[in-house]
Amino acid sequence: MEANDNIHDFSRRWFDFCFKNPEKIKPSHTALYFFCIEHCNRLGWRKRFGLPTAMAKEAIGLHSYNTYNTTLNDLVSFGFIKMVKKSKNQYSSNMIELSNFDKALIKHDTKQSESTVQSTTQDIKSTTQSTIQSTIQSATQNIESKDKHTKDDENKFDFKKEFLKLGVEKKIISDWLIVRRNKKGSNTETAFNRIKSEIGKTAMSANDCIKYAVIKNWVGFEADWIKNVKPEKTGEPSLSETLNLYIIPNDHHFGYDQKTLHQRCLEGKYPKR
Repeated sequence: MEANDNIHDFSRRWFDFCFKNPEKIKPSHTALYFFCIEHCNRLGWRKRFGLPTAMAKEAIGLHSYNTYNTTLNDLVSFGFIKMVKKSKNQYSSNMIELSNFDKALIKHDTKQSESTVQSTTQDIKSTTQSTIQSTIQSATQNIESKDKHTKDDENKFDFKKEFLKLGVEKKIISDWLIVRRNKKGSNTETAFNRIKSEIGKTAMSANDCIKYAVIKNWVGFEADWIKNVKPEKTGEPSLSETLNLYIIPNDHHFGYDQKTLHQRCLEGKYPKR
């Protein structure tokens, strides 16, 4: 790369590309590309130079190696960076080269025009440095905010999902959530633990308990509410009716699904009532 290549040249080309392809661009692309320009500048505008992974990630605020690697590969596919030599792992440097674009500065025929261009270039160089820092900072804040929301979503308690884990059918729990919503029931972890505890006090499966709550239009569930309930028998007994014929520890109702419990009953794992 020649010494008179300037930051404004790369900046103008990049943002022209951004305006034409807004659906492809993320803040991390801008942050990483301008860091590559800055790093090349610090190295005296070498044609090929090493891009240390750890330093680049730290400079633009990326914590995930996979996100960094994807961002770098995107810049290569966009044509703004040439990958000379790919690093073997995240602890080594990629050897890259900034793509050579046509010069942004136009030569005029008169000396007066050349003087004007030179003056303008100096002003652009001065302002572009602050623009780079501002762009990197903005991109870093957006990435950190996105990472925070992602972590919050991963740690968020899912009321419906927990009941599905207990073996409650999807249709039944969906119907019950409608009942709870209409009666302004809160789908909190505390509410779930209370209901789970009450189910454990019964001889019925979690699915049958919640199904009964739907039928009765109950917003909650307590074992005492069904202590006198006798399931109707029509034709072949259901799985839950068969399970009620055996003495099954409460914790096994949560550790196995109904089909597994039924099989264990047939194998004589539990005594009959």
